[in-house]
Amino acid sequence: MGNLLIFEKGADGRVGASLPALDVPEKDMSELLPPSFLRSDPPGLPEVSEPELVRHYVNLSRKNYSVDGNFYPLGSCTMKYNPKVNEDAASLAGFNLIHPLQPEAFSQGALKLMYELEGLLKEIGGLARVSLQPAAGAQGELAGMLMVKAYHEAMGSGRDKVIIPDSAHGTNPASAHLAGFEVIEVASNADGLVDIGRLRELSGPDTAGFMLTVPNTLGLFEKDILEISDIIHEAGGLMYMDGANMNALVGLVRPGDMGFDVVHFNLHKTFSTPHGGGGPGAGPVGVSDALVPFLPAPTVEKDGDRYYLDYERPHSIGRLQAFNGNFGVLVRAYAYIRSLGHEGLREVSENAVINANYLLARLKGHYHLPHDRHCMHEVVFSGKKQKEKGVHTKDVAKRLLDFGFHAPTIYFPLVVDEAIMIEPTETESKQTLDEFIEAMISIAKEAETDPEKVRTAPHHTHVSRLDETEAARHPVIRHRKL
Repeated sequence: MGNLLIFEKGADGRVGASLPALDVPEKDMSELLPPSFLRSDPPGLPEVSEPELVRHYVNLSRKNYSVDGNFYPLGSCTMKYNPKVNEDAASLAGFNLIHPLQPEAFSQGALKLMYELEGLLKEIGGLARVSLQPAAGAQGELAGMLMVKAYHEAMGSGRDKVIIPDSAHGTNPASAHLAGFEVIEVASNADGLVDIGRLRELSGPDTAGFMLTVPNTLGLFEKDILEISDIIHEAGGLMYMDGANMNALVGLVRPGDMGFDVVHFNLHKTFSTPHGGGGPGAGPVGVSDALVPFLPAPTVEKDGDRYYLDYERPHSIGRLQAFNGNFGVLVRAYAYIRSLGHEGLREVSENAVINANYLLARLKGHYHLPHDRHCMHEVVFSGKKQKEKGVHTKDVAKRLLDFGFHAPTIYFPLVVDEAIMIEPTETESKQTLDEFIEAMISIAKEAETDPEKVRTAPHHTHVSRLDETEAARHPVIRHRKL
C-alpha cells in the first residue's frame, strides 16, 4: 500500500469528511456562474478517507529533504536552521492578519517595525537608507541597478557599462542587462580574486558601476577591496555589493565602510526565514547618500510618534511591486536581529567562517582545493581528482544522498572545473560536520576502489538516479489514469 499513488487508493463514494445536509435552498449554479465556467463532469479526484489523506501528505513530507531533518550544505545559499521563535513572532495575529491596504492609522505597529528594521539594516550595512520593497535578492539587484542608472542620468553622464567579475552570481549580469547596461566581464587572477590590473584597464568614462560579491563565490574575501573601490570611484562609477554572502560579514565589517554605494541583503538567507522552492524571500536594498533620492517609493517615514508611507519622491525609480515587501519575512528578520544583538550577529559570522575552514582543513587531502588559503563562510573544492578515475562531481553529489545528506552546490562557480561548493553555516555542530566529512571521505575512497558504485548512485533513496535534463524539458506534473 505504501507505494500506491493516492489515485490508486480509496473507493467510489469514500469521503474524508461528513457534512450536515444543507439547511438553505440549493441554487442552480448556472445562476451564479456562466455555463462556460461550469464542469459537465466531476474533476476525477481520488475518493479517500481522512486517515488515507493525512497519511498521503505525511508520507510525501517524509520524502522531502529539509534543514529540519539534516544538514543542507548548499553553497552560496546559506540554507541554515532558523529559530522557531521568529516563526512565532511572524504568526502573531497583529502581523499575520494585517492587510496591505489597511489605513496607516491602523498599521502603526507594522510601520514601526519596518522603520526600525530599516534602521538596523542601515547600521549593519553602514548605509544611508534602505528600501524594504524588493521581494528577493534578484529584485533587490534590479532595484539597485535601476538606481545606479537613474543617478547617472540625473548627472548627465551617459555611462552605460557595468563591470562584473567572471565568478559572479548569474543574477548580476542579468540585473545589469535588464536595467539597460552593457556588461563587461573582468577575469579573476590566480588567487581567485579580482584582477586589479585588468580592472584598471576596463574602468573609464563609460563605467557606470562595478558589481561584486563579497566574499566572492569562491568563498574568498577580496583583500584589495579598498583599492577596487578607489579605482571605480575615481573613474566616476558606483560600487554595488551582492549581499548574498552577508552571513560571513555581519558584525565583522560593513559594506558602506568598504566603499559600496549599493548593497542588497537576502533577509531569507542571513536573517532567519526558511527558504527554498521559490520563496518566501526579501531582498532589501541599501544605498549611500548620493542614491537616497532614487529609492523605490513609498518609503517608511516617522513624524513625531506617527509612522507613514511617503509617496512624494519625485526622483524615485517607482514601485517594485504592489505592496511594500514580503512582510512576514521582515518580521522574522527583525526578531532575529533584535534577539541576537551586535555581539550575537558577530558570533554568527565567526562560527560560519570557522565551520567552513574546518571543512577545508579536513577535506583538502581528499578533494582538490583550487585556492589553498583561508576561506570565509564557504569553501569550494574540485572533483578533478575523482574525474581522473571516471567519477564526476555529479556522481559524488548523487552518492552523498545515500549517506542522508543533501548534495552541496555543484559546477558553480564556473571558474572552477568540477566545482563542489559547500557552505556549512553557523548552525551546524562539529558532530554533524564530522559525519558529513566522513561521508565525503568515504566517497573519495570509493572513487578509487569502486568507481562504478559512485557512478550509479544513489542506491538507497526513494527513487534511483533521475534524468534531470529530460525531467526539465518534458515534465510530467499531473496524474493520468492509463
